[in-house]
Amino acid sequence: MSEKLQDLWIYITGPNLWIAIGQSVLKIIVIIILASIVVRVGKNIIDRVFSKKQGPIRISERREETIQKLMKNVLSYVVYFIAFIMVLEALSLPITSLLAGAGVAGLAIGFGAQNLVRDIISGFFIVFEDQFSVGDYVIVAGAEGTVEEIGLRTTKIQSWTGEQNVIPNGNITQVINYSIHNGLAIVDINVPYENDIAAAEAIIEDVVKRLPDKYEEIVNTPVIHGIQALETSHYVIRVIADTLPVYQWFGARVIRKEVKERLYKEGIDIPAPRLVMYSRNEQPTALEIDNNRKERETGNGR
Repeated sequence: MSEKLQDLWIYITGPNLWIAIGQSVLKIIVIIILASIVVRVGKNIIDRVFSKKQGPIRISERREETIQKLMKNVLSYVVYFIAFIMVLEALSLPITSLLAGAGVAGLAIGFGAQNLVRDIISGFFIVFEDQFSVGDYVIVAGAEGTVEEIGLRTTKIQSWTGEQNVIPNGNITQVINYSIHNGLAIVDINVPYENDIAAAEAIIEDVVKRLPDKYEEIVNTPVIHGIQALETSHYVIRVIADTLPVYQWFGARVIRKEVKERLYKEGIDIPAPRLVMYSRNEQPTALEIDNNRKERETGNGR
């Protein structure tokens, strides 16, 4: 036993062990530095490829940014995984046995990681089917806001109030994308019955035809669709405007503001609710009695 302890002490204090440890540490440092350099250079190459925008293939800017970020993430995962394998090899660990054991363990874990696999597959379909891209305003899985990032497993959406929603890609089963096509600003304008319909529509038409020149978010001249409803104290005129994507709410606010100011200048106020009350104990006047008598006589004559 004493001889074995003495041999162990000589091996620990001897130069061979520390030279081997130093070589392994140096290899690991070099591997990490090279992996970082490869990732940085690869990301720069990806940025340059997308910045040129040349060739027969043309893709939208929103999808270009999404694919660019996804390629960077995949590059990082692949390079660092290879670096991890090389680090294990530098530590003189049995890579083949570890990979074989990892394959068996991965098969066992795979049955319990079905959601992870589903998220990754869904992420690829989201990108390559162009369901939505970075910068789009969407509603997915109950979250509404702007897409910040689309990863292999999750999608990050920032709501308009500032919260960040992290959603697994497998949970995205339905997408409402407001950034693909132009929006429609639908505005209902209430006008009192005392005002002429044709005159009110003429005033509104004079207002809306100036809006495309004043606001670039409104694409075409808004269209007056006529009387939408007849309410208790007013009628409703509907105006619909074609706007840039995601600007339909802004367009509706602009139309309300401009039309309200013009109607007010033309003497047309916003209609107020009306309530007419009758008293059961109120005595009829002589005029009311005479009118009732004439109505009875007219009815008997018929």
